[in-house]
Amino acid sequence: MDNIPAPLLSPCSPWQFLYMHAIRDWPPDERPREKLLRRGVNALSDAELLALFLRSGVAGRNAVDLAREALAGFGGLRPLLEAGQTAFCAQHGLGVVSYALLQAALELGRRQLLAELAQRDCLDSPSTTRAFLASRLRHLPQEVFACLLLDNHHRVIAFEELFRGTIDGASVHPREVIRLVMQFNAAAVILAHNHPSGVAEPSRADIRLTRRLSDALALLDVRVLDHIVIGAGDGVSLAERGLL
Repeated sequence: MDNIPAPLLSPCSPWQFLYMHAIRDWPPDERPREKLLRRGVNALSDAELLALFLRSGVAGRNAVDLAREALAGFGGLRPLLEAGQTAFCAQHGLGVVSYALLQAALELGRRQLLAELAQRDCLDSPSTTRAFLASRLRHLPQEVFACLLLDNHHRVIAFEELFRGTIDGASVHPREVIRLVMQFNAAAVILAHNHPSGVAEPSRADIRLTRRLSDALALLDVRVLDHIVIGAGDGVSLAERGLL
């Protein structure tokens, strides 16, 4: 290349320029951080958002290049964010610091949803309730049973995981649910568990368990408002199915 006269060099397109240079050499409007500040977070692609957490590239690859490769390697944003530390750090250019930053960002999002629920009636915000439960349970490799404990205005007091099992199911003991309700002095609960298979369709065992817990908690004048089964999407409500 050094011996070729400059006029004979093929000009590169703007996108080729971005791929060939470090982000600090990009035009200001194209750098992810500056682009976010000028045009808003929605202006960034998945790769550009991820690059903000990676912060720097490696030899021959800038942060956006690494982000694109990581998204392709994991098959998209969601599987990348739900990957465990070992799998995440095994991807070229990713490491423990990036993993920790992303996990912190995800937890901030979950806590923001929980804070929103604490200010609102869960029955008036079913989409937020499902989004929060999905953020907590959807990515787990084993079945987990949890409770949203509510006050008498149906606002969230706490979210507690109670039982963990294998992908075949979790053994849920009513006495432990009762103990938790009494500990937080809850007036109502929303039950939730995940199906690691990704299929959120309630099983007969799920329906039997829900009715069993409803009967037990009714003795304490505590209502079971819903039981939400989390799969690949936001979840299926047994209350909406008329199964409570």
